[in-house]
Amino acid sequence: LLFPVSNLCGKCRPRDTDLLQPALNFLYCSLHQTTPCSQQRAVAVLLSNVSLLELLQKVLECTWLRSPPSEPAYLSPEDALLCSGWLLVASLLLYQHRYNTEVHQTLSIDLTEVLNAVIFRKKKPILLLVSIMQFLRAVLRQNFSSSLLVIVGQNTAQGAMQPQPSPQDAALHPLATQQVFSLVVSLQNLLVHAQLQKYLLLSQAVVACLETLVEYLYVKNQEVALHVASQPWHRFLLSTLLDEGQKSFLQPEVLRLMTLFLRYQSSNIISQKEISQVLQEAAETNLAELPEATSCALHLFLCQV
Repeated sequence: LLFPVSNLCGKCRPRDTDLLQPALNFLYCSLHQTTPCSQQRAVAVLLSNVSLLELLQKVLECTWLRSPPSEPAYLSPEDALLCSGWLLVASLLLYQHRYNTEVHQTLSIDLTEVLNAVIFRKKKPILLLVSIMQFLRAVLRQNFSSSLLVIVGQNTAQGAMQPQPSPQDAALHPLATQQVFSLVVSLQNLLVHAQLQKYLLLSQAVVACLETLVEYLYVKNQEVALHVASQPWHRFLLSTLLDEGQKSFLQPEVLRLMTLFLRYQSSNIISQKEISQVLQEAAETNLAELPEATSCALHLFLCQV
């Protein structure tokens, strides 16, 4: 089925949402819900389809061309297609890297536009933000070095008139230091917003993106990474997340954030008392009844401690 569906996608235009939406979702599910052996073949099939990749390029570019809806939570058919496109490309990045699959057509991505989509939001629907953050995580985990992607943007342009980047910016290339700080502040604000509005999917995506960003920074420039991890605003962020009543320390997002602060030695963010409270709550809980996400987050926290 991958052959006819991917070929059908390649013959479509981005405005053919009724056809493309289920087709891209089918391709996405085919990648994620198959055996490892079949998964490798599926990636090869999709990455060898030049028409499909050209279509995905056009779909992603529509993200910056569309006017934002009046209500950011509203997901139009066009926005739903964008979500599918970003998620499929993020998955292709992941599996192309895993299997070192040959690439027949590259995708060109404007990094500044991707970052600005998260930093400024511009009334983008929650699901579209989550999808773009999934893509951002994928490129961060690969250090922007995927053979499937060509990264463009103001920090990648070459020319005689370009000012010499600072040592910090050069170390973080293609990111700029100011972009990193703006992105961190926006992720913090998004997490508070997600907590207040009970957007669980957004909370999970933001924490995962923050984790991946700090990991990327630590490889590139440890000083910047430790500076980001020890920002005083994280203290307020943690306090906001903990304002949830009983067993609040055993929320997956809280545990993952605390693990992140412990990993990068942010003693000004998380105290010994709070570590003890987590251990106390865990001791009083039937661990077998914990949801899988909480159980995994608690395991990582305890290993870090």
